[in-house]
Amino acid sequence: MREEQGRAGGVENIVRFLISLKEGKDGFIIAECPSLPGCMTQGKTREEALENIKEAIELSIKTRKRFRLPPHYEILEVEVAV
Repeated sequence: MREEQGRAGGVENIVRFLISLKEGKDGFIIAECPSLPGCMTQGKTREEALENIKEAIELSIKTRKRFRLPPHYEILEVEVAV
C-alpha cells in the first residue's frame, strides 16, 4: 500500500488488487476481483472492463466500510507442480 496526495489535498491509500478477465458468452469481457467477493462487472472492450472494475472496487470498499466488513480477503500465490 502506498499513499498519494489526493485531489482534495488529503492523503489517499493506493492498494493493488488482482483481477481476472474472461470473455463471456455474449462477447463482453467479464472482470472480477477475487479478494472482494461479489465484485464483478463487464465491458464491451478490455479497456471498458478495466475501467468498470476500478469503479466496482471503489464502490465495494466504500460499502464494506459502511457495514464494518473486512476491507478485503487475502489472496495468496502457491506453487503446484503440474
